[in-house]
Amino acid sequence: MEDIKGLWEQFKHIFTYTFLEVEIWKLVTACVIILFSFFLRKFFVNLILGLLKKITQRTKTTLDDELVSALDPPARLLIVTAGFTAALWLIGIPVTRQSFAGHIMRTLVAFVVFWTLYRAGNILARLFERVAERTRTTLDDILIPYVRKGIKVIIVIIGISVIAKEWNYDLGALLTGLGLGGLAFALAAQETVANFFGGLTIMVDKPFQIGDWIQTPDVEGTVEDIGFRSTRIRTFAQALVTVPNSGLAKSNITNWSRMGKRRITFNISLTYAASASQIEALLARIRDLLEHHPGIHPETIFVFFENFGQNGPELLLYFFTRTTVWKEYLEVREDVNLKLMHILDELGLKVAYPSMSVYMEKQPERIED
Repeated sequence: MEDIKGLWEQFKHIFTYTFLEVEIWKLVTACVIILFSFFLRKFFVNLILGLLKKITQRTKTTLDDELVSALDPPARLLIVTAGFTAALWLIGIPVTRQSFAGHIMRTLVAFVVFWTLYRAGNILARLFERVAERTRTTLDDILIPYVRKGIKVIIVIIGISVIAKEWNYDLGALLTGLGLGGLAFALAAQETVANFFGGLTIMVDKPFQIGDWIQTPDVEGTVEDIGFRSTRIRTFAQALVTVPNSGLAKSNITNWSRMGKRRITFNISLTYAASASQIEALLARIRDLLEHHPGIHPETIFVFFENFGQNGPELLLYFFTRTTVWKEYLEVREDVNLKLMHILDELGLKVAYPSMSVYMEKQPERIED
């Protein structure tokens, strides 16, 4: 028993030593607190957030569940910050308003707060999205990406200004004092500003919206996102093209999704073996087919004997499908073509193919003297 007591006295004496004017036992305890905060963060966060998730699961909306999930990483960092604060206090480092350690700790707390708000920004955008779904106009649907990104940008700017204020930096005075540097920055940001106003022009004029199939002189595809600086378009080859809004606002844009109907036009060239009565019957059958076809728009249907071609009589067909969807359009076109082939077979008509006829004239025999 005396040996154990003597051993303890030796260790107790060691812990009274100092390192950088701090007792060893305080440094060890501070390290234990920091390590304990790292282990405690997972347990504490899972416990508290687990209870909150059980409460939010009873509600009909999913926004509160997303809010709880948004609190997870910032809450872990907050617990570790509290552990470091307690460790600093224990070893005698002042965590006051004017101390360096105090500035660091308050900076971390501010970062946690604005990090939480940044992650919760998606929830506010989701609320706006739900409101937009109840309206008939598409303007608010275009505004959703701007609202989502705008909320995050505002939170980041406010967060940076608050943290800068903590370190006694005035961002307004700093930017004012840049002088020529501010002018250079403004010139460098000229393209960014042009892209921003290009995005506003797209939003106001509404030449297209997300999901539309558009075509410009440079790209063709489906609009996936409309941002502050650029618009992302997915081509039919599945490549993602990012187009600056300033250039897109100046381009000629064809919005194929706004078509009310889709055109089909082609010629049928018959052989010259076809008689006039056969052509008249063919024209009548084709007009009847198109006028009663469920996939053909009845407003504009032109079927005429256009001219005498090089290889035979040529018929002009000009009409529109009701659908503008590419796959459905091709299905209607295929059905019409197959039925045209059946009509030609029934009437005994053949389609002419490019050919050339060569006539050889027999020369009269020469009479010899």
